[in-house]
Amino acid sequence: MTEAAKGHLAMLTFSAFVAGSFSLGALAANEIAPAALQVARFLLAALVTGLLSLASGQFRREHLDAPWRYFLLAGFFGTYFVLMFEGLKTASPVSTSAVFTLIPIMAAGFGFLLLRQIMTRRIALGLAIGASGALWVIFEGDLQALLRFEIGRGEVIFFLGCICHAFYAPLLARLNRGEPAVVFTTGILLAGVVLIGAYGWRDLIATDWAALPAIVWVALVYLVTFATVASFMLLQVASMRLPSAKVMAYTYLTPSWVLLWEVALGHGAPPVLVLGGVALTIVALVVLLREEGPGGRLLR
Repeated sequence: MTEAAKGHLAMLTFSAFVAGSFSLGALAANEIAPAALQVARFLLAALVTGLLSLASGQFRREHLDAPWRYFLLAGFFGTYFVLMFEGLKTASPVSTSAVFTLIPIMAAGFGFLLLRQIMTRRIALGLAIGASGALWVIFEGDLQALLRFEIGRGEVIFFLGCICHAFYAPLLARLNRGEPAVVFTTGILLAGVVLIGAYGWRDLIATDWAALPAIVWVALVYLVTFATVASFMLLQVASMRLPSAKVMAYTYLTPSWVLLWEVALGHGAPPVLVLGGVALTIVALVVLLREEGPGGRLLR
């Protein structure tokens, strides 16, 4: 398997894992303060990845050099997660996952600023199609709503978080100095515990952990195992092998995965008209992944 193929496989798996956090997150969002949930999530995930890095013998003393890198990355990714759960308090999993698909077009811009990755015409077309599909889903295919630009508070909050996520991918590639994925992930997670804990310490103290409903613990286990530990490492694997816009291109699959999650949880499917927007996001992914240069690099 080529290095580029490894990156593509990592992002395919990433998109499936991330989708579950929207559906489960929506069920738990109003049961616990977002900051409190994220501190618990980052701490438990850091314990898992930390033990993995020690057990595998991948940790080295030099990996602690320039710790500011971990805090900078954790600041962006931690903000994304907190705002995600704030948004899920009022926005639906499908609409928030559509907002999530706006990340690639922003990542392309940040990728140029940080890594000088140039956008080709095909990539620009794919991003435009994907953005159109996202807007279609967000406004539920209602042209009048689009023209009035009626968008919910939850979607706006989550969009701000997505800006942070888009900046994170190229920044990760820029700041990594060859550290193994599991080690670098542990550093980011621990820094996230410190930063989010400082921000939401009152929520941490006020949370009655013993009285939390079961759905919060189910969501937390999923978030730690799949949407944090596995996704963090998958994103790093892909970021080191693919350009930022292509890494984030796989987010276009998220609404489709979320639809499957919603059906599986018994929440039903959205109106047929909305499915047109989901179809456009899939078309965007196909367009973005067709053009590959030497060595599997998609942006030159």
